[in-house]
Amino acid sequence: MFFRRKPKNPNIKDDGNGVYRLRVRTARHGDTVELRFTRSAHIGIDDDGNYVYRKAILSSQNLDRGEVTVQFDKRYAVLATEVEGGEFIPFSEWE
Repeated sequence: MFFRRKPKNPNIKDDGNGVYRLRVRTARHGDTVELRFTRSAHIGIDDDGNYVYRKAILSSQNLDRGEVTVQFDKRYAVLATEVEGGEFIPFSEWE
């Protein structure tokens, strides 16, 4: 039997060893905010038993605010990503 792997999420970069990075462009001024988080320190469990990372963002240049939510399954595969107050920058566009 063959199992298909889910395609990786283009917004989340897996640096290995449980370390993830993402970038957000704020809606108000277009500032770029980069977030780095780890499995062991930053990801919690939601009511459904899935893993979730939730972080309020604040750009240092214009103080734009927003919130990032990333949901993972039990194997830490990304199920969904959501950002309020901005948009994700796919890691293929990172410089």
